Amino acid sequence: MIPDVTPNGVFYLPPTGWLTSFYNPPIFGIIFGIISLPIILIFAILIKLTSKGPVFFRQERVGYMGKPIVITKLRSMRNDAEKKTGAVWATKDDPRVTPVGKFMRKTRVDELPQFWSIIKGDMSLVGPRPERFVLTEKFTEKWPNFPQRLRIIPGLTGYAQIHGGYDLKPNEKCKLDNYYIDNYSLGFDFKIAFETLKIIVTGDGAR
Repeated sequence: MIPDVTPNGVFYLPPTGWLTSFYNPPIFGIIFGIISLPIILIFAILIKLTSKGPVFFRQERVGYMGKPIVITKLRSMRNDAEKKTGAVWATKDDPRVTPVGKFMRKTRVDELPQFWSIIKGDMSLVGPRPERFVLTEKFTEKWPNFPQRLRIIPGLTGYAQIHGGYDLKPNEKCKLDNYYIDNYSLGFDFKIAFETLKIIVTGDGAR
């Protein structure tokens, strides 16, 4: 069971007034979702041609304040990736990742279907990446501050993703996510989004 995530009464407050009209994640989700459709189609074909299993990978994750959400990704690992091991933390150079998946992870292409989660309101463009319940509970036992990441709507990209990604250990990711939440600003979001775009285009800095 995931414990209370706001012992200090600290909640994320989204921008209000004219900022809300300008910075509206569902609208951005629709726009970028449409733009990303041809890319998703191309990689869906590549996945189908190069590995067995479904094109998309769906999984339940922990959303805002512990709410269950379902995310969809382009499948980047073997279809039987966790058949013998169960839920495990993804790492850099993970042997379960397919050749096409390696490129998708490097450029974040595998995350593109999650624009649908943004349109639904389960996710935002920027925020801590949503983690699985079983891993969230496991990490919470070792690092009590881990569930503090749930104080804000999870994001398609985040501060931790552009400063380590798959190289990060859970406690390191937790520190970066909580730093983002404690220092949230609209400008900070745009900076993270810009750095993410650079990774998508060049692959530089990706893990």
